[in-house]
Amino acid sequence: MKIGFLGLGNMGGPMAHNLLKAGHELTVFDLSAAAVANLVEAGASAAPSIAALAGSDVEMIITMLPAAQHVKGVYLGEDGLLAKVAPEVRLIDSSTIDPMSAREVATAAAAKGNRMIDAPVSGGTGGAAAGTLTFMVGGEQADFDAALPVLQAMGKNIVYCGPSGNGQVAKVANNMLLGISMIGAAEAMNLGVSLGMDPKVLAGIINTSSGRCWSTDTYNPYPGVLDNAPASRGYTGGFGTDLMLKDLGLATEAAKQARQPVVLGALAQQLYQTFSGQGNGGLDFSAIIKMYNGAIE
Repeated sequence: MKIGFLGLGNMGGPMAHNLLKAGHELTVFDLSAAAVANLVEAGASAAPSIAALAGSDVEMIITMLPAAQHVKGVYLGEDGLLAKVAPEVRLIDSSTIDPMSAREVATAAAAKGNRMIDAPVSGGTGGAAAGTLTFMVGGEQADFDAALPVLQAMGKNIVYCGPSGNGQVAKVANNMLLGISMIGAAEAMNLGVSLGMDPKVLAGIINTSSGRCWSTDTYNPYPGVLDNAPASRGYTGGFGTDLMLKDLGLATEAAKQARQPVVLGALAQQLYQTFSGQGNGGLDFSAIIKMYNGAIE
């Protein structure tokens, strides 16, 4: 299939590479010339602008952008995708944005004759590189079915979540819970170690008991517990604190729109805001444990 891909960052770049590996023909665009050159070297064609990509003979366009304002600008701008793309070209946005913005852009796309789904991902940069991402997809069932073979080239678990925007609903709910659970794991690990427990022994007990969760058994925040976790490499790589803060903001904003309480979600947002404000925005989000024990190295 001829696919346009816009947004070649830490997630989008590996995703685009996997589409090439699957035999798709790619035309790409990004503000980073180096990112574009990397994909061109792998076999993609480069578009000089968003308008040029939209006006090419692609059958589908995938976007992976930082935030809602970027998605709206790319799709709804005067020289954006919807202003230039031909009718019937399918659109997939894999950015993580609020559900209301996703629905707004999808409605505008439908008015132009383009079928659109929101398909945010979970699995991080490792999953993007390995092609094992989870896609949470919102839109019409028929559009999900049509996009499925393409999504399967980039992910392992492709889940249909319901109407437009529901992919974003699933993503913000999941990541809010992840932020909350990581804070809980940090508190529990720090408490146990402060009271004299060996961190590996404590983690082993938690992970075979009722406190077990992904934040303890796969991504434990205490250094040295898991060799492959960011905590054991100075909290580098992984999922950044500022990215978690962004997702918690999306969750709390969506909660306001739905008039639903998210007491722990709001508290998690405040804690990550404080941690980011202390200059830790670039660290992995599991580094939140440093707020409880600044001596951890």
